[in-house]
Amino acid sequence: QEELVESGGGWVQAGGSLRLSCAASEHIFSTYIMAWFRRAPGNQREYVAGMRNLLASCADLMEGRCTISRDNAKNTVYLQMSDVIVEDTAVYYCAAKKTGTWSNENDYEFWGQGTQVTVSS
Repeated sequence: QEELVESGGGWVQAGGSLRLSCAASEHIFSTYIMAWFRRAPGNQREYVAGMRNLLASCADLMEGRCTISRDNAKNTVYLQMSDVIVEDTAVYYCAAKKTGTWSNENDYEFWGQGTQVTVSS
């Protein structure tokens, strides 16, 4: 059973920055699409960013405040967020799938347990 393990959530003040990590097996990390989603209280889960090998992108909703990157030696994908706002408060999930549209959450095969991010004003 493949596993994705997120870390790096917590409290951050508005205007600050944080970095989330998602560790995966080498097989998943090297061949799958890996993405970040989030779910704020009362909202549906939404796509934040995705990458596959050297291709990476952040969703428009992040308005340029997002960077997704990878560390091949650690089989880890990172989500860096800057100038965070209260609306970034959510549980952030890492997900992986072999193929498909990055932003389509319905066919992701593996999900992490989620990490809470809370932005205070």
